[in-house]
Amino acid sequence: MNFQMPNEEQVHLAAEGFRLLADPTRIKILWALLQGESSVACLAELVGASPTAVSQHLAKLRLAGLVKGRREGTFVHYSAADSHVRALLAEALFHADHADNPDRHDGHPHVHEPRPAANV
Repeated sequence: MNFQMPNEEQVHLAAEGFRLLADPTRIKILWALLQGESSVACLAELVGASPTAVSQHLAKLRLAGLVKGRREGTFVHYSAADSHVRALLAEALFHADHADNPDRHDGHPHVHEPRPAANV
């Protein structure tokens, strides 16, 4: 057998990332951030959660390296960390879209890819 297992650190970091994504509000926050940079208040409105709850979710997503913040005066504007977050989330949603109906495996995502948008 000629294959390589990921090292322990990679496995740990990947598991931690999945653990942090195992929350519907966090998935919605990340999806919104893939549309473009946003503030806590805008994200709270988009995902239907309180600003306090969104701030707590963002803090955890930042620790996992999935989001980043840019300070402008007293405001912080959040965005997805990089293109890997887009790919990870798109794959997870694509998989979810097909998990209940294997006949839909036609190679085309039914979840609409997020497009860069103006600041929210």
